[in-house]
Order: sequence, then C-alpha cells, then structure tokens
Amino acid sequence: MSAIADANKGAGKVRVGVDEAALAAWLAANVDGFSGPLTIEQFNGGQSNPTYRLTTPTARYVLRRKPPGPLLKGAHDVLREARVQQALFGTDVPVARIFATCEDESVIGSQFYVMDMVDGRVFWDASFSEVPTEERAAYFDEMNCVIAALHSVDQAAVGLADYGKPGNYFARQIGRWSRQYLEDELAGRLPDMDALVEWLPTAIPEGDETTIVHGDFRCDNMIFHPTEPRVLAVLDWELSTLGHPLADFAYHAMMYRMPADIVAGLSGQHPVPLGLPTEADYIAAYCQRTGRDSIPNWDFYLAFNFFRLAAIFHGIKGRVLRGTASNAQARERAEALPRLAALAREAMEKCR
Repeated sequence: MSAIADANKGAGKVRVGVDEAALAAWLAANVDGFSGPLTIEQFNGGQSNPTYRLTTPTARYVLRRKPPGPLLKGAHDVLREARVQQALFGTDVPVARIFATCEDESVIGSQFYVMDMVDGRVFWDASFSEVPTEERAAYFDEMNCVIAALHSVDQAAVGLADYGKPGNYFARQIGRWSRQYLEDELAGRLPDMDALVEWLPTAIPEGDETTIVHGDFRCDNMIFHPTEPRVLAVLDWELSTLGHPLADFAYHAMMYRMPADIVAGLSGQHPVPLGLPTEADYIAAYCQRTGRDSIPNWDFYLAFNFFRLAAIFHGIKGRVLRGTASNAQARERAEALPRLAALAREAMEKCR
C-alpha cells in the first residue's frame, strides 16, 4: 500500500536505491516545469511497489516503481496503475495527476511513473475515530459517492475497454482463487474453505455487469481533504481491472463485518453510536446512486470477497512456511486465515 501524503506514516530513508542523477536528468527531460536540485525520500508504505517523495525547491512529486529484480509475469505492473489513473483524471473519480511514465528500466532499474503529490489525510481506522462523531457520516457518504462514481464510468469512453476481460467475472475469480488454494498443499486445507470451493460456483447470481473496479477500495487507500469530508485521490490501483461492480462494492462494504485487527473494519461495533450509517443504509445509498432498487443475494457477494481474501492469506501462509514471505505482517495474516474463512462460511450459510 502506498502512502502519498500521510503524516502518520511519513517518508524518510531510501531503502530501495535510486540513481539520483539519472532520475533527475530523466525528470528534466520528461516532466514539464521540473527544476532541481532533487531530494528523494521513500515512504514507509508501498511495500508491494516502492513509493518515493521527490522534492525540489518549487514542487513535490510522488514516484511509484516496480521492485527491482526478477518478478512474476504481470506482477507489480505500475504502468497499468498509471494508465487507469490517467484515464480517470477529469472524471468524477478523484485521482492524482500523472506527469510521466517510464518503461526504460535502465533509468533507475525498473519501470516507474511520476504523479502529483496530494496533501491530505489517510485514515487507517474504519470508524474514523479521529473525526468528531457528528462528522463521520459525511466521510462514509463521500466514500460511497466515490465508489458509485467509479462504477458509473463508461470504460470505453475513457479508453479502458481493453483493461480486462468483460463478463463471467465471478466464475473466473472463483476458479482462480480455488485453484490457488487447492494447489498450495503446504499451507493446508480448512473445512470452511473446502465448503466454499464447492458452493461458490453453484451460487453465482444471474445477470452480469462489467465496469472498472478498484479491487482494494478501503478508507486507508484514499487521501481525504485536510479538513473536509472530501476524497482528493484514490490510491493503489494495482488490483484494478474490468469486473463486476457488486464484487467491488461488497469488498468495500465488507468493512462492516471485518475485524479491525485483520483489515480496517468495524466488526463488533454498532455503527450508529459511532455516528456511522448502518450496513443497510450504506447499501441503500449506493443503490440510489447507481440506479438499483436493491442488491439481491447480498451475502453471496460478501462470501465471495471473504473467500477471495482468505485465499490470498492462505497463499501468504504458504510463503511463511516456505520462508519466502518478506512482509513483516505476513505471519499475522497467516494466523488470521481461519477467521476469514469462518466469516466467508457464515455469509455462505445465510444464503442457504
């Protein structure tokens, strides 16, 4: 996860090296108005794709790069991230302005892009506890508005008709994550996951839709205005593609049932005393904004998303056991796997 502007995370020592002279020369040739000298700091976030703050006497930028070294095919495609943000810039979806992209790995050792430095706040707590209680509902409404705007963008009109495979999103995703789960024998099997692998393909709701989806739409992947309930930029488009909007929205709304110690969530807390809308009211607001009467089979979409996240954590567990997990949080995520699988099965049982 990147952190474009977050006082709590900040930027400091460069951990993944950059050739400063080569980068400065490239910026001077490719970014309008760039003028050094250049100072480089690396954000504490951005573990997947290293992210840097670039400072000059007159401007600040953010650079996001692929990690150096051998990578799996298609992994860490930062130029894809840049493409979707360039396409969405100027729509109702707030994104950072992209100044330039670089395919030439010889400049700093990997592909990268440079975007605007957006100042604001990042909230790591889904209850928005840093905000006065009476103001929190407005922040939730803003998130709801932004994801509805994303799902209302005509992908062909913004040049993203080929950004992913249209149609059969759930069948393809269920197949992908089921195979990954079943093939990682070292990480072991869980009865809850086995039940979901069997049930999910049989329960896909009728009808199909295709929109641009973010893939990881959470409160901590947005930069809010310093003082207002307004999103200035949606971050981390690494998982974006063409997909089913209800999968994307349900992943976002999963925060209502997600334990806070796994991913930013509200499980165990009643939203109303916190000044937040209920899950039902939040769904209704999204439906109103996207022209829906309701969302039938809601728990299927939750079961799918908890299963998908559990499959990802199952893969992390396998890497922990093999000694190849580099993320400091990997062991905690591996330990959370049974709880995620149980939440997925709980949603599945509500559908039956």
